[in-house]
Amino acid sequence: MIGSLQTGVSGLQQFQEDLQVIGNNIANVNTVGYKSASMDFEDELSQNLANGSNLMQIGEGVTAGAINSDFSQGTINTNGTTTNLAISGDGYFVVKDPTSGTSYVTRDGQFNPDASGYLITANGCRLQGYTGTAPYTSASTIGDLQINDATAIAALNDTTTPAPTITTFSINASGQINATLSDGTSGVIGQVVLQNFTNPQALMNQGNNLYTYSSNAGALATPTAPNSGGLGQIESGALESSNVDLASQMADLITAQRAFEANAKMITTSDEILQDLINLKR
Repeated sequence: MIGSLQTGVSGLQQFQEDLQVIGNNIANVNTVGYKSASMDFEDELSQNLANGSNLMQIGEGVTAGAINSDFSQGTINTNGTTTNLAISGDGYFVVKDPTSGTSYVTRDGQFNPDASGYLITANGCRLQGYTGTAPYTSASTIGDLQINDATAIAALNDTTTPAPTITTFSINASGQINATLSDGTSGVIGQVVLQNFTNPQALMNQGNNLYTYSSNAGALATPTAPNSGGLGQIESGALESSNVDLASQMADLITAQRAFEANAKMITTSDEILQDLINLKR
């Protein structure tokens, strides 16, 4: 009976965690770039009751095998904001915290220019890309992307006096930032780069839609231009929505709830049987 109690408790613990995973998915159904997670279960080490040719084993409960993320593409919705970017295909934006210097990757493309023209996330991390004068190669400098008059003038080698200003800019499918100046000069002043991984399950979620990674993730040697080398293309004026399937999550929620209730019933049943055994002595 003690064994059945322990088995029931293990079920409660694991299905409680499963409910947390499902609840987190449902809570993030409208989070830009969020990737749904799911929990895998494994049986606990079995207890051997007999050896030899007729091996008898009784399982001792359940444990969490893994919590995996679904990195499939989310729906891309247009919003008309030029600096809002979505990746159609594989890859991750690279952003850097200007204070700590820590780099992260993300699928959340809600970038907006700050007062200095840096393209930043909601928490202030700066979007990374090729900077300087185009054309860019894999050996080009990667740094904070900035869209302002001074950056455009330098990148386009414009020596007009008085100094011109940016009138319009756009970002194409390859992540190139094309600017037009007030004197008619136009050209590329920067390019978004993407990172990719052979094992995205090794990415570590740091909150704020940001991930860090170790060597286990199998990152590219250096981030590279979108729309090349198997990387996806950039959709400007759009955002990638969460890939959470709400109907599926609700079905999983009901299944996990019923499993939790069944394990709770196992504990109460075992308790009642133990009580009956104790009462036999009276």
